[in-house]
Amino acid sequence: MLPILLSAVLRLVSDGKTFSLLLDPLRDISNPGFGGVIFRRTSPQIRSQGGLWDTSMELYPICKAVPKETTLEWQFPSNAKIKFSHLEYEKNIYDWQGSQIPFIGFDELPHFTEKMFFYLLSRNRSLCGVKPYVRATCNPDPESWVAKLVEWWIGDDGFPIKERDGVIRYFIKYGDNYIWGDTYEEVKEKAWYFLEDMVLKSGLNPNDFIKSLTFISGSIYDNKALINSNPEYLGNLLSQSEEDRNRLLAGNWKIIISDKDIYNYYDFLGIFDNKYAVDNTERYITADIALKGSDKFVVGVWYGSELVDIVIMDKSDGKQVISAIEGLQFAHSVKNSNVCYDNDGVGGFIDGFIKGAVAFQNGGRPLPNPLAKTQIEKDTPENYANLKTQCYYRSGLKCSKGELRISEQVANKMYDNKMTVRQRFLYERKAIKRANSDNDGKLQIIKKEEMKVMLSGDSPDLLDMFMMREYFSLKPKKILTWA
Repeated sequence: MLPILLSAVLRLVSDGKTFSLLLDPLRDISNPGFGGVIFRRTSPQIRSQGGLWDTSMELYPICKAVPKETTLEWQFPSNAKIKFSHLEYEKNIYDWQGSQIPFIGFDELPHFTEKMFFYLLSRNRSLCGVKPYVRATCNPDPESWVAKLVEWWIGDDGFPIKERDGVIRYFIKYGDNYIWGDTYEEVKEKAWYFLEDMVLKSGLNPNDFIKSLTFISGSIYDNKALINSNPEYLGNLLSQSEEDRNRLLAGNWKIIISDKDIYNYYDFLGIFDNKYAVDNTERYITADIALKGSDKFVVGVWYGSELVDIVIMDKSDGKQVISAIEGLQFAHSVKNSNVCYDNDGVGGFIDGFIKGAVAFQNGGRPLPNPLAKTQIEKDTPENYANLKTQCYYRSGLKCSKGELRISEQVANKMYDNKMTVRQRFLYERKAIKRANSDNDGKLQIIKKEEMKVMLSGDSPDLLDMFMMREYFSLKPKKILTWA
């Protein structure tokens, strides 16, 4: 059936990866006990224009499947079923506790956390006679956990190794560690020190504990249907930043490191991955204000130097902004004087509602070093072009020292319908760069217009909120005394 089906639907292909993911389980739809679930990170991604549901509407009716739009499910004549679902939060994985899913698909795997993927892998079971299998699509994402998963297939230059394309490897994941081999026997030998006891107790074949994996590379040039129907798409990719061109157009899996980066890439990863605690003695709120417009309103809660909560709004009015900040103040017991907000532009109205909150002026005068020894140093601003630059440099330095953290709860939230907060932070990181010193020798960062070019027209809303935390490290605390 599949060859006939392929010839019938070639005209329908737009996103080759998504199409292939939808096509793969059709080999088993004649089995009445077969079922599959294809995941996207959020529900809107499933229903978005040209996404999973739209594409399935062009493909599955050819197989005489009946759609159930309210449940995002297809039922085939044999009674086999394919369902679409989301995993927006890590807690959603437990909705699938006890499930047996012969086929699991992940559309854009880097959008999911490693924990989500491996928990669902434990649900990949079957009683219908079909050997359970998992398929996933992805674009190159050097900053994701997926890059580590597929690194054997990727060369030092960041491009897939042609000789390894489609080669099957075997592995066991033991805690945070992967044990790899070219055969079942090699993995079994390496893992026997912990595997032996489980094999003896369960009576299972050791191979049942070992997973197989392969990586098949693709190129935008392979998708002739998309290029022919949307020839301007290649031009759109050419207009992206150097890093995104390498990733999306050339298919490169390596990160571009620049000596002008304020946040060193590997140090920045530590903000999410460091295991040790950071200072958490005081509570703060920092807010990058945006009302109805293209930028996002972002407000974060800090326990000392750890970002523990965040609210992100696409479009908001003044009442919603105040409500969001006050709601976080109440939930986390943050006093007014520990609230810092962007006072440039629309943020200025906040002072009338949150008395005592700190107005952050990006172009304002930098502050003196709070650890200065002499009175002259205590009275002299540090050598930065403005307050924003000072806070970014100091934030980057703290990052390199491992003094900042972003909680797992914050990192795994969705920033928008394409990226998690973690992915967005890493995306914005590349746009915060040093500029040449000005005529007076003051340190500078590149202008916001240049940042927006690197971010496809967006502002670094997350990192603008993030760097404002340094204001409270610069501003000396007032000490109250009683006679």
